[in-house]
Amino acid sequence: MARKKKGKIRVKLDLPKDDSTRRNFLTITILGVFLGLLSLAFWATNASLVFGVLAPAPANGNPVFINTACGFDPNGPSPDYSQNESCFWTKERAATQTMSLGWENVKGPGLGQRFDVPGIDELRLGTLSHPPQEMRVSCHASADQDFPFTLTIWEPSSGATSMGIEHTVSAITNQDDCSLSIGNAAQSEGWEVWLKFDRSLPRMNEFTLTVEVDSYDGIPDWMNNASQFIGPEVNLGPVNLRPFIFINWFGYGFVLIAFPGALYWDRQMKKIDAIEEKFPDFLRDLAEYWKGGLSMTLAVRTLANSEYGALNQEVNKMAQQLSWGVAFGDVIVLFSERVGTPLVKRAISLIGEANKAGGKISDILVTAANDSREIKFLEGERERAIASYIAVIWTSYFVFLGVIVVLAKVFIPAIASSNSGDDSAQIGNMVIRAIDPLFFLVVFFYGVSAQALGNGAMAGLMATGRLSSGMKHAGMMLIMAILAFNLVAFSPDLLGIQGDMGLNPALGTFIPG
Repeated sequence: MARKKKGKIRVKLDLPKDDSTRRNFLTITILGVFLGLLSLAFWATNASLVFGVLAPAPANGNPVFINTACGFDPNGPSPDYSQNESCFWTKERAATQTMSLGWENVKGPGLGQRFDVPGIDELRLGTLSHPPQEMRVSCHASADQDFPFTLTIWEPSSGATSMGIEHTVSAITNQDDCSLSIGNAAQSEGWEVWLKFDRSLPRMNEFTLTVEVDSYDGIPDWMNNASQFIGPEVNLGPVNLRPFIFINWFGYGFVLIAFPGALYWDRQMKKIDAIEEKFPDFLRDLAEYWKGGLSMTLAVRTLANSEYGALNQEVNKMAQQLSWGVAFGDVIVLFSERVGTPLVKRAISLIGEANKAGGKISDILVTAANDSREIKFLEGERERAIASYIAVIWTSYFVFLGVIVVLAKVFIPAIASSNSGDDSAQIGNMVIRAIDPLFFLVVFFYGVSAQALGNGAMAGLMATGRLSSGMKHAGMMLIMAILAFNLVAFSPDLLGIQGDMGLNPALGTFIPG
């Protein structure tokens, strides 16, 4: 009895393809968009352009974000010191105010000078008492001979009948420096420093004095004089930056939305471009091996040991698949799906059809190689022709950015300093209104950001025709704008940051009693 022939069972697994490139791109893009939208939301709730122009501003003068995060009543009065200290975002640290004096040829009985100690107004303290303000005093005296002297810091009393408090230290000229510390220097005008020594003693050649007070002004560390969020200060050597100022979050938002995903995708496209550059060489060598009598399977496995740059990994994959018994037609189809560009798909389609038809495949390979090489040549010609236009776009942007930064750093401060009061100033027939320098900095930053987005998108589209490339250029231009403004334009005086108030020493000296 004849044995029945067993039929072959073919199982076709149509499994979903694991496209890690697209998955990574979507992950990076979604995360970037999410973080970018959070940044823009932070900017919107702190910017006067949104709440102040497009919508009513809170009556208490604080940004919407601060009112929401700290639980302040937006319709109530401005928060006092005790309320600010109850919130993480509005706490205040002491700022050191310094006064340095230098007197020469001082004769007995000595000299004295008045100064002021700043602090928080009592009406702004709320339920808290004034925080202690430490005062540190150091001095040095030089003379032709050693003799004793005293240094006294006279603290005025708040009482009407009190004569004040004297803090005294004794020292000797030409010896160690004298020092004095006061645990709490109360806010007051009319503090005095006295240098005393006997009239019969010779003159003191030089006397130097430094007074430091850790004072408070009632303005939160992360806010400016106009209750706008400026964030913590970051010190990079001699440069003091405010990288978390509210206006920066406008730039951060668009950078996060446009740049990370575009950068990743553009790099992947460059890898594919590198594969396409070597693809014609691979097809040509494959045709030569075919002409030499090798089968396609053996030819690919032989070419796996050749050098094709970025294409090496794909050739090795094809060789491995062929060694597993996968048909040549399926191998080249899988290769075209992994690369996924029109150029490769077009060439592989020609080769696949020729392989099925059983024609002279070497001629098809040569034709596909020449066709691919011509396409890459034309793409290169296009990039070289467009390069000059891309350079013009970048140059014009840097010129625009430079002009804006110079205006922000030089012109705006000059206008602001010409009229530092609240009223208008007049020069001839021209009236200069009181201006807020930060307002113009913000407007300039918006303009530069819009220019970066437009110019960058156009530059990238012209260069490669891909939106991802445009977003990459836009992101780089935005980063340049953020760096330029933070390193040059965003100086403390223009941001409305309270500077060193000093101890306001009196213009003249007096002889202590």
